[in-house]
Amino acid sequence: MPDSAALDYPALAARIRALTEGEDDAVALMATVACEVHHADDRFDWTGFYRVVAPELLKIGPYQGGHGCLVIPFARGVCGAAARTREVQLVPDVEAFPGHIACSSSTRSELVLPVFDGKGGLIGVFDIDSDRPDAFTPEDAHQMAAILAETFGRL
Repeated sequence: MPDSAALDYPALAARIRALTEGEDDAVALMATVACEVHHADDRFDWTGFYRVVAPELLKIGPYQGGHGCLVIPFARGVCGAAARTREVQLVPDVEAFPGHIACSSSTRSELVLPVFDGKGGLIGVFDIDSDRPDAFTPEDAHQMAAILAETFGRL
């Protein structure tokens, strides 16, 4: 089981808060969050956003790591499930997730969180992949959701 206590979430949140103070552009916020989160923990192999660009359709946004899928329908994969259900998807083994889209063959586990603006509108999903199985905990999901709510709730 991963040790999410190794990641100092209060310090990560404070860095993101300081770097994004006064910013109200969604893409600028996504780029900063993706960079800071990606470099915060060596469990994170790919870290990025998929933006809602049309009804039931996600398109890649700012990310860190190797190439990601360019387009993901809400009906497919872990990111699509997070967008469709508007719920966090914590997947310890991507091979066991029905309909998983293998954007990278090295991905073993995944944490995907829906991202909402201040009015509760879904603007995208935040996808964190790991090349380790069972890399994420419910605490990771809780802490990341709080960071995303604080950062994107101003939009």
